[in-house]
Amino acid sequence: MKKLLTTMLFSIAIIAVSATIGSAEDKGDAAKGKASYDSTCVACHGAEGKGDGVASAALDPKPRDLSDGAYVSTISNERLYKVISEGGAAVGLSPLMAAWSGVLSEQDIWNVIAYIRQDVCKCQYDGK
Repeated sequence: MKKLLTTMLFSIAIIAVSATIGSAEDKGDAAKGKASYDSTCVACHGAEGKGDGVASAALDPKPRDLSDGAYVSTISNERLYKVISEGGAAVGLSPLMAAWSGVLSEQDIWNVIAYIRQDVCKCQYDGK
């Protein structure tokens, strides 16, 4: 009986965690994300997300190549959210990555993440 109860509680916990994690596409709209990306991210990350925007020439370190699916698939949506929202310094990355929470709403940020996942890196978080 104790084993059955433990198994049931574990199963419920897994379902609850899975429901809250979701994919970026579940939380955001890639089409709307492209508009926000184009207005806030392109200058540094470039139109295709390769880290080659017009402002990147003056930056050291250079912006991340968001089109690199092998790399971006190792970053959780929650971490991407934190980097975009709070800036690079908030997660031990370059302080040149600006915090966008004062410009973009929570939903705008999820939309940008959905756009990055769907159209830029064409990848999902692989959980590693």
